[in-house]
Amino acid sequence: MTEWTPDARELADLELLLSGAFAPLTGFLTSADASAVAENGTLSDGTPWPDPITLALPDDVPPGARVTLKDPEGAAVAVLTVEERDGHHAAGPVKALDVPVFGPFARLRRTPDEVRKDLPHGEILAVTMRGPLDSTVLEDVAATAEELEATVVLMPLVFGEGGPAVVRAALKASERLPGSTVVAVPLAPREDTEIDLELREHVARNYGATEHYAGPAPIVIPGPPHRRGLVVFFTGLSGSGKSTVARGLRDTLLERGGRTVTYLDGDVVRRLLSAGLTFSREDRDLNIRRIGFVAAEVARHGGLAICAPIAPYASTRDEVRAMVEEVGADFLLVHVATPLEECERRDRKGLYAKARAGLIPEFTGISDPYEEPDDAELVLDTTGMTVERSVNTVLNLLTSGGWIR
Repeated sequence: MTEWTPDARELADLELLLSGAFAPLTGFLTSADASAVAENGTLSDGTPWPDPITLALPDDVPPGARVTLKDPEGAAVAVLTVEERDGHHAAGPVKALDVPVFGPFARLRRTPDEVRKDLPHGEILAVTMRGPLDSTVLEDVAATAEELEATVVLMPLVFGEGGPAVVRAALKASERLPGSTVVAVPLAPREDTEIDLELREHVARNYGATEHYAGPAPIVIPGPPHRRGLVVFFTGLSGSGKSTVARGLRDTLLERGGRTVTYLDGDVVRRLLSAGLTFSREDRDLNIRRIGFVAAEVARHGGLAICAPIAPYASTRDEVRAMVEEVGADFLLVHVATPLEECERRDRKGLYAKARAGLIPEFTGISDPYEEPDDAELVLDTTGMTVERSVNTVLNLLTSGGWIR
């Protein structure tokens, strides 16, 4: 049976599918349902539903396959029976395996059935929260509950790094709302505020709500760039100069001080973090994911990580960018776009000559592709440039963006 670890949003959706919070859905949507939702706000049978709930799988997973869906720690969460493929997306019902293992406030991650059994008969006012409720909002909630003679269910929407803080805010609010219940719900936010609100209403109704009160969106005031985590990710062909420029950037930042710097070079990482991996596409992707994971952890805690792998594939670079941004840090892609001819001319390690002679299979730029980025924050050709000038070009980007002072 195939195994797959969905991304964070897909896992959150999966949990809600399994718990019944996304009823009437019992699995990931078919292309017909997803299209109907996008066009009309309903499933193909006319049932109202605001947002396509989809799952991306590798292209080699065929219809009819059974896929074990795992969380990032490797625990098997559910089995998906693939009924349809539409591009990268797979549709089909999901069936729970082991009871999910949750992190902070696990005791508050209850299913709709469990919550409804404990609620009294009568009006239920669900308050969905993505941030704290100030005194004015709390007074409004209390007044609304009194007018409706309703029991209040506070539903902190936990997703990402800020989840525990939202639960703490809900527990604090509950102290001022006698008889209220707190239920943590892993509903990922949607970019469209109207769709987000409709989805919150659907989930609230499944938890037994007769009325829904949408708490105000939190006001997010990001810290200044020089205090935020940052990953500077160099990509380019072997011999392009990316490692030299990355090391120069590291040294300059360490000399200047003011930031905690971690350097993750491709060759160093392969000797330690990725020892034993081959140069197949699968292992090269895994190597980049490992670099990305470590860099994201550095950035999560406010550090500055400098990475310098070849990273030839756009999809894997996109994964790393997503890892970093998911922890609330910034990501800068620097494409060291030195032409292949210049890289071969340098060929300090003699690798290109061996690749041309067929001694190194799957060599990037010769027998394996390099997908040039179209989303780089900086493009740098080191042909004829001194190391100092190249490093200063990157420093100027960091300075102008406020990441260093």
